[in-house]
Amino acid sequence: MKTHDFWYELPEELIAQTPLERRDASRLMVLDRKTGQIAHKHFCNVIDYLKPGDCLVMNDSRVLPARLLGHRPTGGAVEVLLLRDLGGGKWECLCKPGRKMQEGNEVIFGDGELTGVVEEVREDGNRVVHFQYQGIFLEVLERLGKMPLPPYIKAELKDQERYQTVYSRETGSAAAPTAGLHFTKELLEKIREKGVKEAFVTLHVGLGTFRPVKAEEVTEHHMHSELCMMTRETAEILNETRRTGGRIVCVGTTSCRTVESLVNADGSFEAKSKWTNIFIYPGYTFRAMDGLITNFHLPESTLVMLVSAFAGREHVLNAYAEAVREKYRFFSFGDAMFIGDVENG
Repeated sequence: MKTHDFWYELPEELIAQTPLERRDASRLMVLDRKTGQIAHKHFCNVIDYLKPGDCLVMNDSRVLPARLLGHRPTGGAVEVLLLRDLGGGKWECLCKPGRKMQEGNEVIFGDGELTGVVEEVREDGNRVVHFQYQGIFLEVLERLGKMPLPPYIKAELKDQERYQTVYSRETGSAAAPTAGLHFTKELLEKIREKGVKEAFVTLHVGLGTFRPVKAEEVTEHHMHSELCMMTRETAEILNETRRTGGRIVCVGTTSCRTVESLVNADGSFEAKSKWTNIFIYPGYTFRAMDGLITNFHLPESTLVMLVSAFAGREHVLNAYAEAVREKYRFFSFGDAMFIGDVENG
């Protein structure tokens, strides 16, 4: 199976640069995973494709304002992107320009409220930066940091909360679980009133989610690892959904990867956390997920491969071609898809 098998043509003007004024006003493409049939709706109509007894699984991870703009003591501008908390005030970071951030180099943020020193330059080019500050690091970050928007978004984000889901609560992601950006609190309330359960998992999204697949053969690509977690409460809700014949509908590929990583061999769930590098591509047998709400993903990405594993490559590429013809908005701030057994749902 070739990486190029998951290529599609996307005009650049269809890449959404800003979120719509109202979250649930996005368009919704409904794809029947068995027949390939397509319907065009708006996201507020997603409730029509959920049944009483179903369970909506959402990733409650919250994005760190992890992009820090600072300067060296000599005045040169430096950009630091926080990747992973190593403890003790130390973070693995991406630094630009890298040549100005060698071991021992210092960087200053704000009026000196936050400073950092490069302690290590790793083989992959990432830096270990030791930060100094007063008080609580997350509070300092909220004041000084910016949202680490994906590289294909060039516009400045006016309201930082628009790159957070309305149910985000566990801070730790380097990128948003974007399928959830379409939900409003009002829509979620209506879904609950219909008798649909909701359950939360946590997967802190790493920047590896944007890493292109460079291997010619899909099977030669190595996934990055991300920490995923499931509470006892969520496990109980999912087990009850299974017992009563409801469907597990994942909001986003991160929720999908979490439940597929944590499901037991017999299809049951329990409280658990682990580092996962699960790579889902056609041929994969889904053991937990019955339906998926997702955005439109980059050509040749692992996310297109995951969606193709669920609905079939031909159905998915046909749906993407239709989305291009209908001028849907693509990627993080773009429109959404509901994928499932629509005829019986």
